[in-house]
Amino acid sequence: MGPVEKAVRDDVEALGDLAGVEPSLTELAYRLAAEVDLLPSEDTKLLPNLSRELRLTLAQLLEGRAADDNDDGLGDLAAPE
Repeated sequence: MGPVEKAVRDDVEALGDLAGVEPSLTELAYRLAAEVDLLPSEDTKLLPNLSRELRLTLAQLLEGRAADDNDDGLGDLAAPE
């Protein structure tokens, strides 16, 4: 396991129990992270696309969590502008 995959696994573990499509998104994130780790250092052509897909997958995973956290009806009132 490379450093990117380890970091992703640690981040997902910190989320706690997974529900709905989160397990599928998690497995996709693990695979993308492993692919990033496996890229030869001189092969930079695929890195931007893999990184983008990994970032989008993680964002989608967290998106559902954010909706649950902000379910108090007050929206982003506490967020500084």
